[in-house]
Amino acid sequence: MRHQHIVFHDLLKRVPWSVLDEAVERYEPGLDPRTIKAKPHLIALLFAQMFGSRSLRDIETGLQSHAGKLYHLGGTTVSKTALATANATRSADVFAGVLTALMAQLQRGYRHKIGECVRLIDSTSVKLSGLSGDWATFSAKLCGAKAHIIYDPEADQPLYLMVTPAKVNDITAAKAMPIEPGATYVFDLGYYDYGWWAKLDAAGCRIVTRLKVNTPFAVAQARPVSAGLGILSDHIGYLPTRLAARRSNPMADLVREIQVKSGTGKVLRIVTNDLTASAQEIADLYKRRWAIELFFRWVKQTLKIGHFFGTSENAVRTQIVVALIAFMLLRLAHAASTIVKSPLAFARLIRTSLMDRRSIPDLLNPPAPPDLDQQHSFEFAPAATRAAYRRRAIRACLAMRVVA
Repeated sequence: MRHQHIVFHDLLKRVPWSVLDEAVERYEPGLDPRTIKAKPHLIALLFAQMFGSRSLRDIETGLQSHAGKLYHLGGTTVSKTALATANATRSADVFAGVLTALMAQLQRGYRHKIGECVRLIDSTSVKLSGLSGDWATFSAKLCGAKAHIIYDPEADQPLYLMVTPAKVNDITAAKAMPIEPGATYVFDLGYYDYGWWAKLDAAGCRIVTRLKVNTPFAVAQARPVSAGLGILSDHIGYLPTRLAARRSNPMADLVREIQVKSGTGKVLRIVTNDLTASAQEIADLYKRRWAIELFFRWVKQTLKIGHFFGTSENAVRTQIVVALIAFMLLRLAHAASTIVKSPLAFARLIRTSLMDRRSIPDLLNPPAPPDLDQQHSFEFAPAATRAAYRRRAIRACLAMRVVA
């Protein structure tokens, strides 16, 4: 019988393994040789993400139950002790290089002019146990970490990730992020820093964000607004010229304030350095922030970043990085497939059929009967063969129900 790869193999073939090898040479020159190798380590953690494993014991048991299928993946069974050691000692940067390569791979399919690039910046917090208190203490009774993201709403993908303790301010992380000259950056009040805004403005970037309720604004020109669009006012003017400690405001050039009434009746003061675009275009750009909120919700509901397998900073960073690698693999596989339109339904379908010997395009097709000797029909096949076929048929039906 011809060998048939499993669904998990179809996902993993998108991983740039050469990038992983280069990262190993760079970051692991002195790593204990008894530590599990990087490739089976990554495969084990991706297995945990796809299956929704909740503990190291779950991962160990799951890998053992599919031991016969791991050889063709380049993986192996791993004990929970070995996995815990690898999570704590292998630098998360080893897997971060793979994530960066996957981001670039998906981004290549969305080439557009730099002036049309929209970048959403935000962060999401995850709660950690008290065992992470040596590095992630946020308050007396709370420990946590933050994932800071630059997100491309056109490609529906993250472009940059930084993981910090929860006590690190969003603006502190943003100042370390790369800047794309000429791109449009949309962010909320967590990034309220005139010096950083001035840095974006100097790079030719368009800024769309909010003003605080009590921020004074000196109006230099009032622009007409159309009735019935939710735009209350459109003014060009200046931000405060002086800041605390008698410092001058680095964001001293003309800016624009657009007041918008949200669906809940709240008035938002949107500010931008774009003096020419329509007020509705600026308001629509700010509304696009919702895309990154949906991304955070999708990742938290579908992947495993709500329950962590380790307590050290490196283990937490590694799990978040691998969760985003899993997201990118699902996005790439979904983009290459037409079996379902919904990314969430596709992820559920993959989870249901992950270790089946089928290709992703065939997941919703009824499974073919097993190859038998020409002298025997299926009815006279061994009981184990018939039972295996029935199990595959049941899984296929369940997968169809999940998608429906």
